Amino acid sequence: MKEGIHPNYMETTVTCGCGNTFVTRSTRPELKVDICNMCHPYYTGKLKFVDTAGRIEKFQTKFKAGSYASLQPKKGKKKK
Repeated sequence: MKEGIHPNYMETTVTCGCGNTFVTRSTRPELKVDICNMCHPYYTGKLKFVDTAGRIEKFQTKFKAGSYASLQPKKGKKKK
């Protein structure tokens, strides 16, 4: 390997949003993640909605009427 072109590889502390922390190796001294193996639904077996920026509520209000807006006829001027 060439000298001086590779980043430093060091021990890294990873902190999850659930409070879990663990040590691994990376080029960054600290990492913050939203989901880890202690709180991810695949590993825990529990259903959990991970809602960032209100996406679930946005989706529910958008499709609350039960019909897709893109499939509805466009309102506007009719040509004769």
